[in-house]
Amino acid sequence: MKNQNKKFAQLLLRWYKFHQRSLPWREDRNPYRIWISEIMLQQTTVQAVIPYFTKWMKRFPDIRSLSEASLQEVLKAWQGLGYYQRAKNIHKAARIFSVEYRGNIPDEYDTLRTIPGFGPYTTAAVLSIAFDKAFPVIDANVRRVWMRLIGLKLQANPKVDASIKKHMDPFLPSAQIGLFNQAMMELGALICRSKNPLCLLCPVSDFCKAYEKGEQEIIPNPKKRSYRKIDAVIGLIQKGDRYLIQKRPPEGLLADLWEFPGGKREGGETLEEALSREIREELQAEVATAELLTSVKHAYTQFQVKLYAFSCTLKDVLPTLPRNKYRWVSLMAMKRYPFPSGSAKIIQFLEKHNTP
Repeated sequence: MKNQNKKFAQLLLRWYKFHQRSLPWREDRNPYRIWISEIMLQQTTVQAVIPYFTKWMKRFPDIRSLSEASLQEVLKAWQGLGYYQRAKNIHKAARIFSVEYRGNIPDEYDTLRTIPGFGPYTTAAVLSIAFDKAFPVIDANVRRVWMRLIGLKLQANPKVDASIKKHMDPFLPSAQIGLFNQAMMELGALICRSKNPLCLLCPVSDFCKAYEKGEQEIIPNPKKRSYRKIDAVIGLIQKGDRYLIQKRPPEGLLADLWEFPGGKREGGETLEEALSREIREELQAEVATAELLTSVKHAYTQFQVKLYAFSCTLKDVLPTLPRNKYRWVSLMAMKRYPFPSGSAKIIQFLEKHNTP
């Protein structure tokens, strides 16, 4: 059995040597680059991450430059990746690394787990890939591969990881654990895909119970994903060539991002009624006119939002608003502000149509 386990690792690593993708975070074993890539890759595809990673490294080439940046700069660089708490944790962690560890990432598990954003997965991934520490890594791809290897007919979620780890541990090599973990991830991404897996090209198909029984398409069990559909309205309020934007609270959904005034439509409201209520609640002002300009759709973790953008005028001049929460900003200047993806699409519309 021990020789078979060793053969598994040999076959996998040989396959990885010849078939791994050339990715910017694989150019070296720089712990900072590996850390940022692992956070970006969580619930995002590799192809989507590459341009974000490249721009990020140009803007923040090391921990010190990241720690010296403002939170707004970091959130702006993260804009479009979603899950903005991750960006905030990256910023907090960089400042801790800069002050307490001289700009380095510590290589001890218990130490790293105390840093914001370093959960069990991220900690294991950074330590194994950057420092070749003996920690197995289980992401969505690896989870699916092992569920098929051991024939586990359940839904793929972290609840099955304890069972997977028990089966996985004997196969871990005594050296090159970082390469082994990356090879497992790559196998799931390129060969052991969620749909239409390429089993005939798999280097370890002889070890796979799902392949042996022809059950690779039904393992893991499909997860039914449901979204709650929401309609939201925003008001594009202008003063000359500038638009009124407001900052979201520092806690909760999309914390610390900027947006246009507005909010969710309640049951029984028309879009115009929802807009009037939101403007009244947020700005203590009454809408005089409202013209629908466009609508966009965007999906969050549990929501599908359709966002309706209205060009608005108000009945009275707004009082002076606190600058820490409200600002009048031109379209050009909006490039410096982090916005949720839905609002960013509205800005793109305004730029394209050059709305006066």
